[in-house]
Amino acid sequence: MLVHSSRPLVRRFGTRVLTVVSAAGIVATATAAAPPKPSAPPAVAAPAVPQPDSAAQERLRDDVRAVHETGVVGVLAEARTGAGRSSARSGVADRRTGAAMPRDGYFRIGSTTKTFVATVVLQLVGEGRLSLDDTVDTWLPGVVSGHGNDGREVTVRQLLQHTSGIPEYLRPATSPEQWRRERLRRWRPEQLVALAMEKRPAFAPGAEWGYSNTNYVLLGMIIHKVTGRTWHREVERRILTPLNLRHTLVPRLDPRLPDPHAKAYARFTPDGPLTDVTVHDPSQGDAAGAMISTTGDLNRFFRALLGGKLLAPAQLAQMRQTVPATALRQMGLTGAAYGLGLMYLPLTCGGGYWGHGGDEAGFSTRVGVTEDAEHSVAVETTSRSLGDLDALLRTGRALSTLVDHTLCGAARP
Repeated sequence: MLVHSSRPLVRRFGTRVLTVVSAAGIVATATAAAPPKPSAPPAVAAPAVPQPDSAAQERLRDDVRAVHETGVVGVLAEARTGAGRSSARSGVADRRTGAAMPRDGYFRIGSTTKTFVATVVLQLVGEGRLSLDDTVDTWLPGVVSGHGNDGREVTVRQLLQHTSGIPEYLRPATSPEQWRRERLRRWRPEQLVALAMEKRPAFAPGAEWGYSNTNYVLLGMIIHKVTGRTWHREVERRILTPLNLRHTLVPRLDPRLPDPHAKAYARFTPDGPLTDVTVHDPSQGDAAGAMISTTGDLNRFFRALLGGKLLAPAQLAQMRQTVPATALRQMGLTGAAYGLGLMYLPLTCGGGYWGHGGDEAGFSTRVGVTEDAEHSVAVETTSRSLGDLDALLRTGRALSTLVDHTLCGAARP
């Protein structure tokens, strides 16, 4: 039930999830040529100055239309800046009925889930219940083993940072028929990790940077071992409830989305038909990409996180200590860097922003927040051309431009 492309440098995650190059932070599982070195992010842009709501709204509308023109079915965006709250939408929620995109619609956020999971892990570190230097084997003895994989050599920090070298667990689905056969299959985390253990490590632990969803499935299992509760229960009680994120949830065993929502569509080959991929079992995403949210809730979460409301200063500083995402830089994302469940990207106006994107079957999520946590934007699209790398990159560039325009516009004097 995994959706992959046969094209190079593309990976997917979650239940039939695809990760692609994006300036918001989710991306190809590729490896770099040199070992990463921790680094602090560049200086933040100048403080934001409020601007007329009409200007911010019109700019967002233009950028949402530009994303829609890349060929996606629907687009929804919401920005929170010094100008207030702006939102825009384009396209349709349902190709059959032509219904408009719901402004507060639910969607699957894919790998944006990882930032929620990383936040819980770092809270446990702050409580002294877990160390970033603990090995996987400390908590999950024997789980990472075979074909050269060794949990005694991989640390919690490396899982969070994607420097573990642990291989990807996902497998490709190349047709609508395969998708339909497998879309309701139920997976346990242990089964997902076992799939990854059938392959050799991508590189030695700590030697390079390479995105792997298996890292976060293991982190979910570690949270369970440390606390005695599932990772989704810990996300609920530590993040969703305190922040009153009433429209963010882990779907557990329900393959459906809550209402209101737009339908999600996937094209499995460049010239193939769009297939409705909205309903499927969420278990394959697990702690790597199973959550559901809205643009409003994602803005609130990332602003709270970067604003210091969820982590103590020491743990937030650890989260923001980055390594070069060298594989992404080699693919044109100058300055891309990855912390602990958080990605950093430069802005064209100077400084940069934090976020984490997510690609899940027919949904793509991008979130960006300035370092002072004053300005943020979240955007969602509802279709993906899984077998067409050029189309994915075209949409990815338009999404990156939207985030850049919004945050630079917020900081414009």
